[in-house]
Amino acid sequence: MSNLIQPVKGTRDFYPEDWAFQMWFYEKVKEVSLSFGFEEYEGPIIESLELYAAKSGEELVKKQAFTFKDQSEKVVALRPEMTPTLARMIAQKSGELTFPVKWFTFGRRFRYEKPQKGRGREFFQWDADILGSESPEADAEAIALAANLYRKLDLTPQEVRIKVNDRALLQERLVSLGIPEEKVVAVFRLIDKKSKVSEKDFFEMAEKEGLNKDQITAINQIITEKDAHKDSPWLNKVFDLLKKQGCADFVEFDPSIVRGLEYYTRTVFEGWDIKGEFRSIWGGGRYDNLTAEIGSKQRIPGVGFAMGDRVIAEILRANNKFPSLNPNKTRVLVTVFSEKLYEKSLEIGQRLRTAGLNTEVFLEVNTKLDKQLKYADRKKIPYAVIVGPDEAKNETVTVKKLEDREQKTYTLEEFLETLSS
Repeated sequence: MSNLIQPVKGTRDFYPEDWAFQMWFYEKVKEVSLSFGFEEYEGPIIESLELYAAKSGEELVKKQAFTFKDQSEKVVALRPEMTPTLARMIAQKSGELTFPVKWFTFGRRFRYEKPQKGRGREFFQWDADILGSESPEADAEAIALAANLYRKLDLTPQEVRIKVNDRALLQERLVSLGIPEEKVVAVFRLIDKKSKVSEKDFFEMAEKEGLNKDQITAINQIITEKDAHKDSPWLNKVFDLLKKQGCADFVEFDPSIVRGLEYYTRTVFEGWDIKGEFRSIWGGGRYDNLTAEIGSKQRIPGVGFAMGDRVIAEILRANNKFPSLNPNKTRVLVTVFSEKLYEKSLEIGQRLRTAGLNTEVFLEVNTKLDKQLKYADRKKIPYAVIVGPDEAKNETVTVKKLEDREQKTYTLEEFLETLSS
């Protein structure tokens, strides 16, 4: 095994039991998304680096993107996020779409991050976005969608929260400190990193951005004022709408939430666990200018979020909510009594499949029946069908229920009727 080629660092092998969780999570995401009237879409797994360079932010493009040159020497990237692709797709067909557009997707993303618990370089992500609405109602619906997935995953407000802020309000307060508007985005990035560095490092980073001691002290004060949202009519409306949708217990104002990506223009929000064991679980916000900034003639406002699978899986484990799943969906194993009766077993297997039953026919024709039943037991297949000489002659099957070893002989139609009832 020492010579076995290892997977690329930060990627994962999905064995059937691992993939079962991915599909379970995807089904929950899809169910919640459809319940809110969202439509599913997908885009390319590689894009021109130019698309991300437009507004994703310098750190993501230069430090986290997996990039390479294609045969024409054009620099492309494995998609680190979906929002720029979505904006491009919307811009391309804006004249044909019915707005507001409500779309969701679930697929692979790639970022050159340091692998750690809940973080990897390859991950799956749920993106949900509303485009074409510039109202706080759209922001509230995006947040409510995420809160409803919490409920679908059996997570409670005592375990997870959604922290919300208004970047427009924060920008006003920063400008009032004498910080030039052209420096505001840099200060946003600084605030976004504050929880990840020491006070000393934060102070030094702020000084490098040209901030003086009074400004740094004032920023520290601003991002701790828990009632500042009262000065934002926009956020007050969002919170009121969330209360009416029964999501208020999941939501709280946090003036330190800014999000690191440059394209956010107003509401920003992140998912956090109450215990604080993880970095933000997921995040999103309002981006009113992105379609215009990637080259569209039309400005189409939007709001949305992205939620990765890795951290959610860890949150579920930490709260004893991780599902117990059987990756094998086979309901019946048709055993093989002898080589002469193998064709009869194949025939029975096909008739069961035609009736809509996931059915496996044992492959080794000279294996003892006891070993075949043990195989079904280990794979958690609930029923074994035995087709011996008497069954073949009488057009019947003997069915063994593996859970309690109960055994009974039926016609095939009687067996199917029993299962359906």
